[in-house]
Amino acid sequence: MNEIFSIENVGWLTRTSWGLVCFGGFGMFRNRRHFLMMMLCLELMLLGVNLQFRSASVYYNDRTGLRYALWILTAAAAETSLGLALCVRYHRQRSTLDVEWMNLLKG
Repeated sequence: MNEIFSIENVGWLTRTSWGLVCFGGFGMFRNRRHFLMMMLCLELMLLGVNLQFRSASVYYNDRTGLRYALWILTAAAAETSLGLALCVRYHRQRSTLDVEWMNLLKG
C-alpha cells in the first residue's frame, strides 16, 4: 500500500484525485433530480479531496494532510448517515426520491 503513496507517484495521484473531483462534480450537475446519485457523487468528490490531501502529505513529508484526510472521512461518514436517514424518511412519506419535491419536507 505504501508503494502507491511514494514521492514518484505524486503526480499520478494528483491527476487521479482531480479526475475524481471533476467526475463527481459532473455527476452532481448531471443527476440533479436523483437523490442517491447526488449522494454518491458527493462521496466521490470527497474521496478525490481525501486522495489529494494524502498525496500532498507524502509530497511535503508532513502528517497534516493525513489529519485532514481523517477529518474528511469522519465528515463523509456523518454526511452519509444523515443523508440516508433523510432519504428513508422522505421515501416513507412520499414513495419517491425526486429531489424537486424535497421542499415538501418543510416543518
